[in-house]
Amino acid sequence: MTHLFKFLELYFIWVFSMGRGSGFGKVILFGEHFVVHGVPGIVSAIDLTVDVEVKRVGEGIHVRDERKGARGYAERKRTQQKESIERMLKIMGIDLEEASLEIWLGGNLPGFSGIGASAASSVAIARAIAEEFEMNLSDERINEIAYEAEKAYAGTPSGIDNTAATYGGLIWFRKNLSGGPNTFEGLNMKEPVEIIIGNTGVVADTKEMVAGVAERKKKNPEKYDPLFNQAESLVFEARKALEEEFDLRKVGRLMNENHSLLQDVEVSCKELDYLVNLAREQGAFGAKLTGGGGGGCMVALTPEKELQEAVATAMEKEGFKVLRTKIGVQKIRKISLISNKK
Repeated sequence: MTHLFKFLELYFIWVFSMGRGSGFGKVILFGEHFVVHGVPGIVSAIDLTVDVEVKRVGEGIHVRDERKGARGYAERKRTQQKESIERMLKIMGIDLEEASLEIWLGGNLPGFSGIGASAASSVAIARAIAEEFEMNLSDERINEIAYEAEKAYAGTPSGIDNTAATYGGLIWFRKNLSGGPNTFEGLNMKEPVEIIIGNTGVVADTKEMVAGVAERKKKNPEKYDPLFNQAESLVFEARKALEEEFDLRKVGRLMNENHSLLQDVEVSCKELDYLVNLAREQGAFGAKLTGGGGGGCMVALTPEKELQEAVATAMEKEGFKVLRTKIGVQKIRKISLISNKK
């Protein structure tokens, strides 16, 4: 009888135990494109996450991706995801040949570009694997693992997405143009603030957009150098407005100015400008494109639920997909995950 109870105990541990993890999505508030050339940028985690469950069961590695927008991924994306997990297991010291893992991805962060979905999933998977294998890893180590995993998606990632996904909150980022370590610094903000993220539905090639800015800057420094100087002054103002003053009207005004600069360097498009103008007309404190531009997403500062809902509803009536979320969310302290797998 004792052996039977021991067997049942081990069986239930095997069936019901699993590792769990979460990672934040992100939005760039200030500095996209300019950061590539050494201008600081400000990124914030948002309160939407990729949630993951991992169990050592079966044979090989099996991934079930149930995130909204994840169905129908291109073959290249699935290949990148596979490589990402393999990189992760290798750096965590898990034998790829002997690994037997079932990985479920869910959560409320959609799987579309511009909001750090791949980095959020990398952080979440790393946390879940670490818990399943009882590794007790620090956030710093999780961040390192997620950075390695991100190489499968971005080649040489900046590190900003996985850092936001790991730690949450507001982050000050500056690229080291000399090849040394980049600067990442956590910023303090009085409280989380509501925003909306509007998706144009237009797919753009970020690498192409970045290359275009670099080429135009090289050909026309008389126009571009002053714009980059303005962008640098603006981001320092924005840091003060967010961290010291918590002046959201000023933050919104600076977001509007940042969008104008991005228009000047020719990375906006008619769909982005339309959504930015619509958000402002509905009372948003400020609005701008976020990410690579040429399509993708925009962000609008909409403090308080009522304003957030008014702006989001106006966009949805025009047929655009919208995320209602917040900036300045803090580090994950306790993960509570309900699986949506069937």
